[in-house]
Amino acid sequence: MTHIRLLGLAVAFLLLAGHVSASAAAARDARLIDAVKRADEAAVRTLLAEQVDPDAPQADGSTPLHWAVHRDDVDIAVLLIEAGASATAANRYGVRPLSLACTNGNPAMVELLLDAGADPNAALAEGETTLMTAARTGDVEVVDLLLAGGAAVNAAETWRGQTALMWAAAEGHGAVVAALLAAGADVEAASAQGFTALLFAAREGEIEVAKLLLDAGASIADSLSVNSQRTAGGVERTRASEDGLNAFLLAVGSAHYELAAMLLERGADPNAAPRGWTALHQISWVRKAGDSGSNNPAPAGSGDMDSLEFVRLVASRGADLNARVSLRPPAGITRLNMIGGTPFLLAARTADAELMRLLAELGADPLLANEDETTPLMVAAGVGTSSPGEDPGTEPEVLEAVQVALELGADMDAVDANGETAMHGAAYKHVPAVVEFLAEQGARIEVWNRENARGWTPLKITAGVQRGMNIISSPATEVAVRAVMARAGVQPPAQP
Repeated sequence: MTHIRLLGLAVAFLLLAGHVSASAAAARDARLIDAVKRADEAAVRTLLAEQVDPDAPQADGSTPLHWAVHRDDVDIAVLLIEAGASATAANRYGVRPLSLACTNGNPAMVELLLDAGADPNAALAEGETTLMTAARTGDVEVVDLLLAGGAAVNAAETWRGQTALMWAAAEGHGAVVAALLAAGADVEAASAQGFTALLFAAREGEIEVAKLLLDAGASIADSLSVNSQRTAGGVERTRASEDGLNAFLLAVGSAHYELAAMLLERGADPNAAPRGWTALHQISWVRKAGDSGSNNPAPAGSGDMDSLEFVRLVASRGADLNARVSLRPPAGITRLNMIGGTPFLLAARTADAELMRLLAELGADPLLANEDETTPLMVAAGVGTSSPGEDPGTEPEVLEAVQVALELGADMDAVDANGETAMHGAAYKHVPAVVEFLAEQGARIEVWNRENARGWTPLKITAGVQRGMNIISSPATEVAVRAVMARAGVQPPAQP
């Protein structure tokens, strides 16, 4: 038994000695990576002359060559490769030196690595090839080198099914797009969500790239098969759609009006409504993208054409100014029934007096109501408001929109199918100035001082009603309603 124990101790000692020796070697090898990180070429030469392993990795598997490539240090990379460093080594994340060179867009480094045996079709864990990386970063010389080396031009990554052409189009790298097309890139290839290269270009406002793609045979009818969170208005990603957003609507939804105008010239349908609403409807929530609780700004857009110029253009191309919404659009949180709504009514919803005036000037009917018989005046005043103070439209903007609707002939005393009036709208919106204005204009108290379908009068709404999980009231608007009632000789109840 004693002999066995002694033998075990001896083995353990030898293993420990080996571990110490390996640790010492690792420490020595780490000096090479450290020298590369410092760009200390003299130290690199010295260590390589001492026969230090040129592929000795650090803990994550990255080799000295990874670091030389990452730092764009071609001279040190040459030294390492001449010393036998592997151009195909991958770290624990599957990243190879060639991928890093493509990320940096360094043609000299890419050429060096390809000559040293790097695989132009090597991919990251989710299928991103070096060609995709190069297409995204945009150096056409790098792309040409990879293609000449045999890179697969139509390879798709495995996460979303996107290709190098799609990435180049989205980034606006026209020269790269041209090179990929010349190499046989499939202009009609679509991602898992239905995005083609043209749809990416349209969404990002890359007009010159879009022209290249159309000239190469891309279809102007390309459309999404599945909604995406980045499509116009933030449509729910998981809801399937047989006829999805097309390039024209994607461009409008991102405020790329010049690109949308180019698509019109190329034959896009100004009345396209694959999801139940047209570009003229879309303009209302693109111009004023208020969305209860988030209130994101309008998209940055591109080009010199503004939204009102675009409205004039699309109207001149035959857009239906009185088109009706047939499916609820992605226009944020609202209690308004948008079905049957016209572009004018949706402009009233965001209190966009400028757009309302333009649509009427171009021939839109300012009196058309939605399927609930809610008129643009009611909507402008606030019917459908979800979150007062958060929904689009400040009090002065709402007042102006109401004035526009009245100037255009709106019936101040109209009542919709839910028993709502313009005064109910002003109560929902918490706009006392509009309450006063409607009263001054002669709104009949015997019409508006009634309960709606939910049993609410304008006074009750201002005093506080439950909307969702909250009781929302507006003391200032309540004071205005009570004052209007008193002037009309109606005694307001103490507790409405």
